[in-house]
Amino acid sequence: HEAIVITCEKNFHGRTLAIISTSCDDTSKEGFGPYLPGYMKIPFNDTKALSEALKQYGDKVCAFLVEPIQGEAGIIIPSDGYLSQCYDLCRKHNVLFLADEIQTGLARTGRMLCCDWESVHPDILILGKALSGGLIPLSCVLADDSIVSVMEVGSHGSTYGGNPLACAAGIAALDVLIEEDLVGNADRQGKKLLSALKDFKTKYPYVRSVRGRGLMCAIEMDPNYHKSAWDLCLIYKEKGLLAKPTHDHIIRLAPPLIIKDNQLEQSIQILDEGLREFGK
Repeated sequence: HEAIVITCEKNFHGRTLAIISTSCDDTSKEGFGPYLPGYMKIPFNDTKALSEALKQYGDKVCAFLVEPIQGEAGIIIPSDGYLSQCYDLCRKHNVLFLADEIQTGLARTGRMLCCDWESVHPDILILGKALSGGLIPLSCVLADDSIVSVMEVGSHGSTYGGNPLACAAGIAALDVLIEEDLVGNADRQGKKLLSALKDFKTKYPYVRSVRGRGLMCAIEMDPNYHKSAWDLCLIYKEKGLLAKPTHDHIIRLAPPLIIKDNQLEQSIQILDEGLREFGK
């Protein structure tokens, strides 16, 4: 009952009771409870904070749970080497490294897994969303035998676990990712998109920053500007492009992995036109 799971501030891992116990988002927690003990939050992209926590509580820490890129927080990309250094710290202290790749996994960042950018092999990997190609809800937890075998046959169950249709869709979706080289497409198209976004930053004074990896990008607006990210999303909707705001001043862009050159060019044109209209 003294085990500790370390997570990161501004995380988003879902909305079930256990995981919102470590959430920093009051809108996810309001009206729910009681919350589960045993979680500790440290700043994201701070290996020193993880090292200090492991030194102080290492004998009680069982796992470190992290998003390789924080999606809901606004596509927050950590410094190069962050994941591998965290992984090494976990190895040193005999702590499991858990990667939540529900948003970043399966080609989204231009690699099959975002952890692949640093050649990190998580002890436990969480996948979902793209796993079934959008056809049917499907998620999974992957781990080596040494970890999974802790649960004996019959000791763990799920009402919808192992759904045959969902599993068939997942296998087919994975085949498409590989056969159509969607990893490569996400990498190529993502570089072109990020290049265009950087041009927008120099072009429009109310664009504070842009960032991205593969087809997972963000436009961060000046929070003091008189219009919000939601206002810009509505402009884009009228022009035929869908984007999602977060934290009032950030827009997340996640084009389809199958996007073609002409479609990306059209999208970039709409993004430009929308930003121009946003400034009026």
